[in-house]
Amino acid sequence: MAASGEDDASKQDLFHLIKRFGAYVSFKISDLFSLSFHNLDIRTVGAVAGLAVAIVFTWRLLRSPSDNQGRQRKRQGATSSNPGVSTHSNTSVVPSDACLPSDESRAQNVVDEFFQPVKPTLGQIVRQKLSEGRKVTCRLLGVILEESSPEELQKQATVRSSVLEVLLEITKFCDLYLMERVLDDESEKRVLVALEEAGVFTSGGLVKDKVLFSSIENGRSSFVRQLEPDWHIDTNSEIITQLARFIKYQLHISPYKTERTAANVFSAPTLELFFGSA
Repeated sequence: MAASGEDDASKQDLFHLIKRFGAYVSFKISDLFSLSFHNLDIRTVGAVAGLAVAIVFTWRLLRSPSDNQGRQRKRQGATSSNPGVSTHSNTSVVPSDACLPSDESRAQNVVDEFFQPVKPTLGQIVRQKLSEGRKVTCRLLGVILEESSPEELQKQATVRSSVLEVLLEITKFCDLYLMERVLDDESEKRVLVALEEAGVFTSGGLVKDKVLFSSIENGRSSFVRQLEPDWHIDTNSEIITQLARFIKYQLHISPYKTERTAANVFSAPTLELFFGSA
């Protein structure tokens, strides 16, 4: 009776395991078919193929215990019905149910691994956040540089180390333009030297010709309208407002606002925080 109870419990656990996996598969399939077919791409097809392989593999693992059990019972039945076989042997026979916990554990591990969330890379996050945008314009002061005013650039220019990784990832996927207002030629040189020493020109896809300077604040707005980027990143709320009609998406870097301020305008304290890398 005890063995029968354990067998029922094992079958019940296996039933719940299959039910749980089936519910997840049903959810994925319904979510897939809710998409319009013209939006399917290579990555979607690959995901479906991977899901199908995982289903088949898991089904085989879940199926193997019952198959093994059935074959062993057939062998035992054939042995007991054969009069020529001696039945007084003292050799202990391991019950077929003894293999179930190990098989169920293997199946459980496969399902758990399938359910385990995969942490996206920074590059994947950047592409997702930028909505596959291919051209980005970005202000230097307060975003890429530690300094926050053109007057400070007359003394020094310092690239923020915390933003470098995000900046380089953006240059891998996007055509990036950096721009700033400067008061003199020396400030312009300081900025270029700081970017070069930080490895921006050697490690990424950015070149010096894509670092633009103007002598007036509105010059940045003119640059952006001419370039027509998918994204513009700035610290000046007035420029953000001026460009709202012309630019698809904008990111307002502000220490005081962290919410989405408009349909196409996002806000975050720093560039790296927007991409979740800080």
